[in-house]
Amino acid sequence: MPEDSHQMNRPNVACQLDDLRRRIRSNEFCGPTSGLAPGFVQCNLVVIPEIYASDFQRFCELNPRPCPLLAQSVPGDPTLPSLGATLDVRTDLPRYRHWHHGVVTHESRDIRDVWRSDLAAFALGCSFSFEEALINEGIPMRHIDLGVNVPMYRTTLPCRASGPFEGNMVVSMRPMTPANAIKAIQICSRYPSVHGAPIHFGNAAQLGIPNLDTPDFGDRVDVAPGETPVFWACGVTPQLALESAKLPLAFTHSPGCMLITDKLNSELAVTSP
Repeated sequence: MPEDSHQMNRPNVACQLDDLRRRIRSNEFCGPTSGLAPGFVQCNLVVIPEIYASDFQRFCELNPRPCPLLAQSVPGDPTLPSLGATLDVRTDLPRYRHWHHGVVTHESRDIRDVWRSDLAAFALGCSFSFEEALINEGIPMRHIDLGVNVPMYRTTLPCRASGPFEGNMVVSMRPMTPANAIKAIQICSRYPSVHGAPIHFGNAAQLGIPNLDTPDFGDRVDVAPGETPVFWACGVTPQLALESAKLPLAFTHSPGCMLITDKLNSELAVTSP
């Protein structure tokens, strides 16, 4: 389905988005959001105290492939008007991770009860946006077909540090035929604000990944005979930076459980197909 068709059916799709957002806010839905709300941008989320915000913003600027910054909130304000008039970062993700001193202590369905006036939210571009462009061009996404979360792996590729934020890159993996891998590079190059083109394909050991069967985040998917693993920079990367920074408090999305915005994926393309 061409991307423009989402705009043609915008009223119907917007109603579906409103219903999905209602289900998330009421805790009726708490699963991965890959493949949901077609046509709309999904975001990774990082929420940290204002005192660390400038360093984290710089970390994103220094590492735009894994950390493409789409929006930043005013401290204490849980809204992101540029991404949606009614968005609330305290309630609009299916699951949140709670961080204390660099460790995930637990997850929750919202963060209303722990919100503070000094918290700043950062929305980062997510691979789920470019997945739609790939599917529209006939490239299957195995994790979506299987109804599981995309596999994600820690690598040995270092990010550039900013203040207390440092660490290695996380990548997401999608198995493809070589022809589709080349096609994916061409398509995703048009979407730099949602990780852009793949950073690697083929031998996972070159990224420091010992075994594709045991992802660090998400779910395992098979690489079939004749396919190659294709790797993209991943928005879980800031969570490794939080491990290193050991902030007294932070919140993030649970991997795969994204903030679904009102912004169209087609708005992110930098060139015409």
